[in-house]
Amino acid sequence: MEKQANENLTLTLDKLPKGKEAVISAINCEDKALRQHILNMGLTPNVEVMLVKAAPMGDPLEIRVRGYELTLRKKDAATIVIKDIHDAHMHKIHRNVCSTAEHTQKGESQTYLESHKGKPVKKSNIKLALVGNQNCGKTTLFNKITGSNQRVGNFPGVTVDKTEALLKGHKNTTVTDLPGIYSLSAYSKEEIISRNYILQEKPDAIINILDATNIERNLLLTLQLIELNVPMVIALNMMDEVEKNKGSIDINGLEQELGIPVVAISAAKNEGIDELVQHSINIARYQEKPTRLDFCDPNNKTLAPVHTCIHSIMHTIEEYCKVENLPVRLCATKIAEGDRLVIKKISEDPGIMELCETLVQQMEVESWQDRQAAIANMRFTFIEQLAASFVYKPEETTGFRLSQNIDKVLTGKYTAIPAFFMIMCVIFYLTFGPIGSGLSLLMERGIDILSLFTNHVLTEYGLNPIVKSLIIDGIFAGVGGVLVFLPIIVVLFAMLSILEDTGYMARVAFVMDKVLRKIGLSGRSFVPMLIGFGCSVPAIMATRTLPSERDRKMTILLTPFMSCSAKLPIYALFTAAFFNKHQVEVIVLLYFIGIIVGLLLAFFMKIFIFKDKPTPFVLELPNYRLPSFTSVSRLIYSKAKGFVTKAFTIIFWATIVIWFLQSFDLKLNFVQDSSNSLLALIGSFLTPIFQPLGIADWKISTAFLTGLIAKESVISTLGVLAGGDTAKIPELFTQTTAFVFLVFSLLYTPCVAAIATVRKELGKRYATGVVLLQCLIAWIVAFLTYKLLLLF
Repeated sequence: MEKQANENLTLTLDKLPKGKEAVISAINCEDKALRQHILNMGLTPNVEVMLVKAAPMGDPLEIRVRGYELTLRKKDAATIVIKDIHDAHMHKIHRNVCSTAEHTQKGESQTYLESHKGKPVKKSNIKLALVGNQNCGKTTLFNKITGSNQRVGNFPGVTVDKTEALLKGHKNTTVTDLPGIYSLSAYSKEEIISRNYILQEKPDAIINILDATNIERNLLLTLQLIELNVPMVIALNMMDEVEKNKGSIDINGLEQELGIPVVAISAAKNEGIDELVQHSINIARYQEKPTRLDFCDPNNKTLAPVHTCIHSIMHTIEEYCKVENLPVRLCATKIAEGDRLVIKKISEDPGIMELCETLVQQMEVESWQDRQAAIANMRFTFIEQLAASFVYKPEETTGFRLSQNIDKVLTGKYTAIPAFFMIMCVIFYLTFGPIGSGLSLLMERGIDILSLFTNHVLTEYGLNPIVKSLIIDGIFAGVGGVLVFLPIIVVLFAMLSILEDTGYMARVAFVMDKVLRKIGLSGRSFVPMLIGFGCSVPAIMATRTLPSERDRKMTILLTPFMSCSAKLPIYALFTAAFFNKHQVEVIVLLYFIGIIVGLLLAFFMKIFIFKDKPTPFVLELPNYRLPSFTSVSRLIYSKAKGFVTKAFTIIFWATIVIWFLQSFDLKLNFVQDSSNSLLALIGSFLTPIFQPLGIADWKISTAFLTGLIAKESVISTLGVLAGGDTAKIPELFTQTTAFVFLVFSLLYTPCVAAIATVRKELGKRYATGVVLLQCLIAWIVAFLTYKLLLLF
């Protein structure tokens, strides 16, 4: 028994049996930034943690802490010491409170009429900031109160940059939607964006959105925001789900304890929004600040040293904070935590920082905890007391039970990988099968009828033949040839949107982490890469959720190899013409070629360029939710609008330029034979590059050139060069050269917008490298494909 007890004391989280619970004893992680992130996620000493399962390949682990699930690799879990292993049990409910009591006036206009004599501090140009954890519903709320159409999804890190819009009905009020953060100790790039905005832009008021179904973890950020000492209101989102699961939250009690207004809302159902907006405007206009900044109990023996340390540091740095216009309470706690950015910002005086370090060391000795754990424990102790007093929720919600049952299949040891491939096959089948192809056929017939009618009208009118050629052979052939594939694009984005809304994206990252680690990446990289199947631009921006600059660079370089939706018109046209009986199979093969080439490149970069180890895999796993019809509809509308806009702008002008170049010679004489045109002259310089690939026609070479602007332009260019009839395009190819053409189109340089995004994220050098690298890889793979096909 004594031996077993000793072993139990040194046991680590990675050794915890599945389905068992234990109490965290210590966190011995050497990486300070990761350790701080782990603490901020709620994995603090003396909290209970349960091992739910391991990923299908044995790593990472899914653990449950403070009522939610997150992932952690075995290597990182091995740094967390546990004790008191026991069977999972139902936790005791301290009290059953009710949120139906009459709401207090905190944050309402009546209180200001008394305390400010009805005179607003700020009358116009109010700036509101939406701040909250990842996946708590910020963007859904942002869309509701501003009328915007920003992308939302049920996985962490959907919003990766700040977005601004005017508040509906309030022309002088701007709302900023910030990327999700777990604390003001920034861990990834999008968290730095949020932190810098809050500290530097200084919004007039903060709307702190909390996921009411997971209030304990969300309140950690709330306490830090309160320390900023700026006007603030809490929006308890998803209260409809709390009530659906027979839970409740005492709104008035929370207001009293936190000293700020609290409003219960459901952003998805548009409940409580008007009250929230009114409170937000009032606290901003009258600059009502929190009435409480200190959450550390000086009478608690464990917390008393923390309380003393923070207040002593506050007195030490108070004058410096005034000069820098920084909140003294927040700076004191951040210095106590060891936040180097804050320490550097406060003072260059080594004497001041040395005094602060002495105070911190004294706190560590007296509290028997290191600085990071002591501050985290202080905050979570208050949060636990708050939740015990004012929050009641069942141990297992309906959403949690449903998620557990679904995960038995979608993340099961033997079913996860087959389920993923089956889901992707269904998506491709619906996209290129009965739905996507059927709708495309209808649109093609409609465009053909319109084109014939227009041609007849212009002929009867006697319009100049050259102008008629521009309209029919140029605009209708180019733009119309691309618009035909709009339904396919819409269906693909609808499918991807459903995956995002359900919460499956995070599960795929969990399942694929070990595979990606073999090539030097983290499972978090899989989400941007999966988004890349829709569009490379948001996929590249989504890499901001990755905490490691190394992982960001690798993922950005790989993302363009994930075939984006702009290439679908090329695939659809060529597979229908040359591989009609195996259209879906060939398109799936193309996608896999892109993935395999990307993985091989990643393996090469891991060995020769990015030799560091991939970052830890810490990711929240949200409960599954039914797809939001509004969210899916908005994304479909947005993508359809963007596609049509591109067709009538970029592709429209590209089509006119191509028509002009193939219709006139050097002396600007109209030519009957396009081989004597300006375009043929340009193409003759490019043709030698593609001759080793079996492509010797100058028309095909010029199509690749216009594809640099927008991949859809490849089809519009070939349509114009085929005399306005896309049905004649296959005459330029054999079955072999058609497949080689598809492979090169898959792999060569992405569109200008994607390159511009790479430049914005990584700089000019990397953007140039992407262009040259992808063109080289595309040529090599297409050459090998051509030679291989010739053998058969």
